[in-house]
Amino acid sequence: MFFSNRKFNYVYSLNNNSVKAIGSDVNLLDDCLEYNKFVSDLIDNQIVLEMMDYMQHGTTSCYQHCINVSYYSYKLAKKLNLDAKSTARAALLHDLFLYDWHKTAKVKSLFKKHGFTHPKKALENASKYFHLNDKEKDIIIKHMWPLTIVPPKYKESYIVSFMDKYCCLIETFYPKFHKIHFLKKVSYL
Repeated sequence: MFFSNRKFNYVYSLNNNSVKAIGSDVNLLDDCLEYNKFVSDLIDNQIVLEMMDYMQHGTTSCYQHCINVSYYSYKLAKKLNLDAKSTARAALLHDLFLYDWHKTAKVKSLFKKHGFTHPKKALENASKYFHLNDKEKDIIIKHMWPLTIVPPKYKESYIVSFMDKYCCLIETFYPKFHKIHFLKKVSYL
C-alpha cells in the first residue's frame, strides 16, 4: 500500500512496515502481539486506512488518533482484566466517521455539532463494514460521554471514553509530547 501522499502526522513507516501509538516503541503490526491478533483485520483495512486522510487533533490524523486510543485502551482493559479484545477493536473504530469535521464546525445548532453527532456516524460506518458485538457498539456510540447523555453500559466504554479525551489533549496541546518521558510511563500500564 502506498501512503506517502498523506498530509498528517502519524507514526507509520513505509520502510519498516510499522504502526506505533504515540509514546510507544511497540510495532503494532507485529504478528506476535496479542493486540495485533485482536485488530489485524482492522488495522490495515482500506476503510480504516481512509482515516489517514482526515485531521483529528492538531496535526494528528484520525487514523493515528484511533491507534493511540485503541492501544492504550487495550492496555488498560487488559490490566483491569476486562474485555481487551472488544476494547481494542471498538477503540480503533470509534472515530470512523470519514469526513472533515472541521468543515462542519460552523453548524449553529449545538446538538448537530460534530461532538454530538459523529459517534452515530462512526457506528453506522463500523457496522456497515465490520461485525460488531453489543459491547463494541456501546463503546463506539458512547465514546463521547458525557456529551452522549446516556452513560456507557460497560466498563470498557468508560475506558475508551477516558482514553479518547486523554489522547485528544496530548495530540492537541503537546504535538511533540511523545518525546517527553511522562507519556512513556503510559506504556507501562
